[in-house]
Amino acid sequence: MDLTSGIEKMWSATLVGKGAACLSCKGICSGFLPHSWRKACTQCGCSVEDHGQSSDLEDDHKMGRLLADSKYVHLTAKVKGIRVYKRNRMVITNPVVSRKDPTFNTITYDWAPPGLTQKLAMLYMELLPEEKRPVAGTEGAMYRRRQLMRQLPVYDQDPSQCHGPLPEDQLQAMSVFMKSYKEEALGVGEVALPGEGGAKPPPVVKGDKQKNGTGNGQATTVQPDPIYTPTTNGTDCCKSEYHCSGCRELAPLDSPVVYAEWAGYDKQWHPTCFVCSECGEALVDLVYYWREGELLCGRHYCQRTRPRCSGCDELIFCEDYKKGEDGRAWHQDHYCCWRCGQSLDSPCSCPQTPSPKPV
Repeated sequence: MDLTSGIEKMWSATLVGKGAACLSCKGICSGFLPHSWRKACTQCGCSVEDHGQSSDLEDDHKMGRLLADSKYVHLTAKVKGIRVYKRNRMVITNPVVSRKDPTFNTITYDWAPPGLTQKLAMLYMELLPEEKRPVAGTEGAMYRRRQLMRQLPVYDQDPSQCHGPLPEDQLQAMSVFMKSYKEEALGVGEVALPGEGGAKPPPVVKGDKQKNGTGNGQATTVQPDPIYTPTTNGTDCCKSEYHCSGCRELAPLDSPVVYAEWAGYDKQWHPTCFVCSECGEALVDLVYYWREGELLCGRHYCQRTRPRCSGCDELIFCEDYKKGEDGRAWHQDHYCCWRCGQSLDSPCSCPQTPSPKPV
């Protein structure tokens, strides 16, 4: 595959930041120059998410695909035959007191936990660091979008986004892998007060529209109803003290916590403690994977289970792959110099070149 055709295949559909200056380099990189199969800029070595942002629609399609065929399919809707994430977008309108005509201050959150009263949703948001609150048009919204790309790479779940067509045996292996984690590990955290996790909303009848969450990025205020009767799932409903499973500190009874169904409802986390155990980053949109008693983001769950190529950043589903002396894995034809393509086992005379920055 030549450079031009490779670029067209990889980036034409998904790369909205093509040519954009790097957000990490801040002026050092003049603009994104994509490699034919690496998910990085040939100028600075930074990843695609460091240069440009995906769109709301692309994110919602990706999340819809991820949650489809899982127990969290109710968080998606079928639009023209495609599963789309019913992302809950919250709008808060507060009156501004002044001597003149009344005005209103409106804050829009690009995402908020679904199924909460406005009061509980706002308590949750206030517990997040200000720079990570997904308020539209802020650094927090940009952080969320970059984390969606980083923690949940689209090519981990969609073979059409890989660097080239996968052979039938690898397609089958990828399909089995995805089915397995959707049944055994994938989860979406639930926000509730301590001791009140595990409440289940009534089933949604096929064809009905759900009240909470709008899908397709449409704004709505958080609905205060329905109010579900909490269930304790075997926990002590009269318990007066709850501890965070992350930091082990107390969880105040009037402050929201996050539950992970795979961990059991006897465990809860402060919102700032609901993070990937490997990278330490907040689990974007509360999407987590549960493995051997640990919370993981999608990226780190997948690469604990399958090797990830250090060249193209994709999971490896073949047995014939290269393992470097440092323990990193590579597709055989990706174990090479950025510029000339010569094997890394044979040092070339190319000038210093960038390499993908580790995640």
